[in-house]
Amino acid sequence: MNVTLILLVVLCNITCLRASRILVSLFAIDLGAEQYVIGLMIALYALFPALLAVYSGRLSDRIGPRLPMIAGSAGLVAGLLIPYVWPTMPALCVSAALFGMSFIFYHVSVQNLLGTISSDGNRTRNFSNYSLMIAAGGFLGPLSAGFSIDHAGYRETYLYLALTALVPLVLLATSAGLRSAAPKLKSPAAARDEARATSNLLRHRPLRSPLIGSAAVLTGTDLFQFYMPIYGHSIGLSASQSGFVLSVVGIAAFVVRIGMPALVRRTGEAALLAWSLFLGAAAFVVFPLFKDVAVLTGFAFLLGLSLGCGQPLSTILIYANSPAGRTGEALGLRLALNNATHVLIPLMAGSIGSVFGIGPVFWINAMMLAGGGTLVRRASA
Repeated sequence: MNVTLILLVVLCNITCLRASRILVSLFAIDLGAEQYVIGLMIALYALFPALLAVYSGRLSDRIGPRLPMIAGSAGLVAGLLIPYVWPTMPALCVSAALFGMSFIFYHVSVQNLLGTISSDGNRTRNFSNYSLMIAAGGFLGPLSAGFSIDHAGYRETYLYLALTALVPLVLLATSAGLRSAAPKLKSPAAARDEARATSNLLRHRPLRSPLIGSAAVLTGTDLFQFYMPIYGHSIGLSASQSGFVLSVVGIAAFVVRIGMPALVRRTGEAALLAWSLFLGAAAFVVFPLFKDVAVLTGFAFLLGLSLGCGQPLSTILIYANSPAGRTGEALGLRLALNNATHVLIPLMAGSIGSVFGIGPVFWINAMMLAGGGTLVRRASA
């Protein structure tokens, strides 16, 4: 399977993921859900990834990424069809749980596949192109979902996304190149490593800094995708306007990732990761203080520069510093830490938001990013 085909799969699936986040938040509001219920539903997106991320990484290391990617992509299609067939709050909760569980098997495996088929000479370029597809999906997903909600409705938007998610499933199921491009990775050394406690990876000093930074970046990204539409609804923005603000994050991420190699040469990976976290914290602090869509778009662009830079940096650092034979497990641990935070913070934020409003939710994100930046900076000193 060539890199171009992998990147097409990534673009389709990440577009569906980003679109589903604005869709589920606004649909839940339309169904009359309280903020603490929405917080619970958002936590369901991350519950199974938190429990299964490390296992999915080990599975990818042991049997290769093909079957986990196919099974995960099939689950995405099913998760998007459930609210179309059954447009209720319980269906949204089931969809969120299934979508999260399916995406983690696909997500860890596609990163491991990309690293496996890359050489030392083109790994950074391939991961950079991968991150550009993530950014492009971050633009296309919210924008298309917002316009579809306003013009077609919530149920129909779920159907359109399910059809989009069907494309990667067909490509993965019919690609003969996927078998030859990604041989099974299990070896005697890898098997012995797998038997060791995953906690040993946390003791692997080169991994600590990128793991800390990644948890902060990914949690901040995910929660902004969920809570910005809620904030937009509270100040009278339409679904299209909220989708546009979210899409600007994707545009900024795309821009910063094009210039990221030059920034890395100037500052180094760890220092750039720390400063990107500080910039994101500042954007989160001021975001809920404004209601004008143009101003919110400007701060969303700053947030996209921050989070868009942090994601590929942490992924590259984790892959490069993983012990031999455990790259998938390390990538899974990265997502497990992120999703464990992602389970707890929405529950806390939903309760706080019900009492104090949506602003404190953004400020919790700001504190998390600032703390992550501080830890990354100290660890790399």
